[in-house]
Amino acid sequence: MVSPARSVSRIALAATLAASLVLQAAPAAAQDGESLIRDTEIEEILHKDAEPILQAAGINPNNVEILIVGSKELNAFAAPRIMGIYTGLILQSKNPNELQGVIAHEVGHLAAGHSARSGELNRAGMRPFLLTMGLGVLAALAGSGDGAAALMGSASYFGTLGALGYSREQEGRADQAGAMLLDKAGISGRGLADFFDNFRYQEVFSESRRFAYFRSHPLSSDRIESLRSKVATQPNYSKADSPEAMAEHAVMKAKLDGFLNPQVAIVKYLETDKSYPARYARAIAYYQMREPEKALRLIDALLQEQPENPYLHELKGQILFEFGRAKEAEAPQRRSVELKPDAPLLRVNLGQTLIALDDKAKIEEGVAELKKALVQEEDNAVAWRLLAAAYDKQGQEGLARLATAEYNFNVGDKRQARVFAMRAREKLTRNTPEWRRATDIVLVSEPSRDDLKDLAREGSIGLSEVR
Repeated sequence: MVSPARSVSRIALAATLAASLVLQAAPAAAQDGESLIRDTEIEEILHKDAEPILQAAGINPNNVEILIVGSKELNAFAAPRIMGIYTGLILQSKNPNELQGVIAHEVGHLAAGHSARSGELNRAGMRPFLLTMGLGVLAALAGSGDGAAALMGSASYFGTLGALGYSREQEGRADQAGAMLLDKAGISGRGLADFFDNFRYQEVFSESRRFAYFRSHPLSSDRIESLRSKVATQPNYSKADSPEAMAEHAVMKAKLDGFLNPQVAIVKYLETDKSYPARYARAIAYYQMREPEKALRLIDALLQEQPENPYLHELKGQILFEFGRAKEAEAPQRRSVELKPDAPLLRVNLGQTLIALDDKAKIEEGVAELKKALVQEEDNAVAWRLLAAAYDKQGQEGLARLATAEYNFNVGDKRQARVFAMRAREKLTRNTPEWRRATDIVLVSEPSRDDLKDLAREGSIGLSEVR
């Protein structure tokens, strides 16, 4: 379990697995597996890249969740309401246009119904199997060994990504659809053709040596040339990425390098490089390498130039908190929330810090911040776990048990969710919204026959529901 002296990191990995909200940074050696990671800044950039393409396809971007899969693999996928983008793909893309090209190609598959017709994808369900992996780690970190074992036992579902393959005919159709979507969105199709051309050499590799993306998306010279011919005739072919888009792409890659490859980042982003992305990457890398003073000096210099950047304040607060300086962490974390009030992950960081200060007024404020975060992300398991700890400090046993039930429910441990919900009902005032919520959790968490009898005896359910 993560100690109170650790922050909710914006980007971090656990070996092979990661949580829906990652709790702590893992060593560089623990980067070979696939994991789900969260980062407000990167999620925002990816949504900005994908939004015009989704709109061109007639899909409401607000209805699509973008998952960031932490892996060195070059891969991406799309399913109804979900798109997954691998960090390896982001780092391999040379510019926003290339990344948008791959996004358009995947949306092309989705628009053509290729994902929906995949038997493997249909049986597994993309979101459940991805989230199950991360939730298993959350359960383990929270001390729920049984829940973690049950969730991690579903690890084979990750194999579905590799099993999801398309025919060359489907690839060609997705290329054409992606090219049309890009042009309709006013984006050049050059990046789509360039990206595949960059990896033309994969065609001659054996199956086992190819990137996973090119195992499931077969590449050929004929396909590349056909795509190039298509996009070269489109009106937006010569349109270049905006300076703003290029800058955001560079920041995203620098941030990922700093968190995921800190030793490499220190060499890649030289001290002589005074650009913002380079200094940002070095600051993160020093933090990951446990050299907080070097990291903080770089961040303070960046804040002199960009005092209104919420992510710099967030990073500073995160470092201070993780290195035992919670009182100092409060101000920058509070400022990050002021600058970005619609970002629940920033509120979770602030809430955790306030709770750790062991001051009655601060704990109360921390509870309020966590509640605000949960209004925006009601399934944020980490926020529920922290809220349980805060209620426990306040002596509110019923609410603490209810929050623990919510936590377990959201990490997929129904047994523990049911147990804590039943305990919460014993401490909460009957027929209050909280008591009814605890009852709902019991009913949707595979209640035992004895549980149902207890609920029926008190009139919460009918006798017919026990049979």
